[in-house]
Amino acid sequence: MEPKHVEGIHNKHKVFLYTLTTCGWCRKTKALLQELGVGYDYVDVDDQEGGNKELAKQEVLKWNPACSFPTIVLDDKDCVVGFQEDKIRELAAE
Repeated sequence: MEPKHVEGIHNKHKVFLYTLTTCGWCRKTKALLQELGVGYDYVDVDDQEGGNKELAKQEVLKWNPACSFPTIVLDDKDCVVGFQEDKIRELAAE
């Protein structure tokens, strides 16, 4: 599983995003993070191949038992599930 990185000017938090290439809410989340200048790493789970796809799914399940997208992991300790604009904006403001 090879995450992609998006640079940002706000890097106070480690932000990891699990997404699907076909998910409109995932695209909105990426766009909002970029608009707010939040740096993040992400994996498009459905773009992974073979064992990497299963590994990515298992990682999502650890944080989000419903395995829904987007799943945002903050600082390896908190999780935001779905497009929650207010929480994402709070993250950028911290």
